[in-house]
Amino acid sequence: MKGYVFHGPGQSAWEEVPDPAVEEPGDAIVRVDAVTICGTDLHILKGDVPEVRPGTVLGHEAVGEIVETGGDVRTVRPGDRVLVSCISACGRCGYCREGVYGQCRGGGGWILGHLVDGTQAEYVRVPYADLSVHPLPGAVASEDAVLLADVFPTAYEVGALNGRVCPGDTVVVVGAGPVGLAAIATARLFGPERVVAVDVAASRLQAAKEFGAEAVADAGEGPEQLIADLTGGLGADVVIEAVGLPGTFELCARVVRPGGHLANVGVHGAPATLHLEDLWAKNVTITTGLVDTRSTPTLLRMAAAGRLPTRRLVTHTFPLDHMQEAYDVFGNAAETGALKVVLGVPQHEVVPAHPTV
Repeated sequence: MKGYVFHGPGQSAWEEVPDPAVEEPGDAIVRVDAVTICGTDLHILKGDVPEVRPGTVLGHEAVGEIVETGGDVRTVRPGDRVLVSCISACGRCGYCREGVYGQCRGGGGWILGHLVDGTQAEYVRVPYADLSVHPLPGAVASEDAVLLADVFPTAYEVGALNGRVCPGDTVVVVGAGPVGLAAIATARLFGPERVVAVDVAASRLQAAKEFGAEAVADAGEGPEQLIADLTGGLGADVVIEAVGLPGTFELCARVVRPGGHLANVGVHGAPATLHLEDLWAKNVTITTGLVDTRSTPTLLRMAAAGRLPTRRLVTHTFPLDHMQEAYDVFGNAAETGALKVVLGVPQHEVVPAHPTV
């Protein structure tokens, strides 16, 4: 088969790789029908994730069909159409028993495209399949479902849930990339008074409006004043950091109100200053997190009911073997306007969630 292989910083290729095989009784082999590219994949290619060994197939999100399972797999069988989660869960360790799958100590967690070969290939081996793949309802198309492997669970769990968005809140989302836009959409499920999006790109601020932001601000033009004006000088109830840069984290800390929540979602590759001299008396809660994907079944039901704007995130589609072109487009989003790229996208007959009689 072919897969997209990391060969070291700045070096990657779509090339022949060995076919995956069942190695453990809990494994499933999935024929990949649709995949997407994550900002974390770009971090890997830059050399920011040293745990990824040269020779690893990248990718941690996919939709496909089960073609083989190990003897212990009970929840899926060959022929099932499934979502491959970005997080694998052994189901037995203390963290998994608490639903904190991202911290799995039994050989799971974020391993696909990280510690083992990932999904950007024609086939992928998925460990711990019973908890790590999800059968897909017929009402959810592949290009919608693949966004529920990572981007929407991350935004919902690490952003909206960790930030404890409540009705009537002012929510500020710093960064209107794919995760930031998903954070806007999922924060709105909780009935905030307003959502404010902050970014440097006019095109992404426009997208933020389309995803439900009532106000937008250019990060280079002092968004602190706009947020102060909107909140009577108090600051935001919830601030979601969806970039991963020192400056954006520090901006979030400046605009959160006393007693508010700062939910960090962005992947940071450099230290950020925590100004405790300003924050120590403000009763601010700061959360960090790797997605656990425990919300995936809920999000799948919502997608099937048309409650999530998944398709609006997809700006470019490609055949599966155009992986390098897709990376070029996604990696140059400022020029291409890319939000999410999806590769593969086979024809799939979508069954209406509520068929007419």
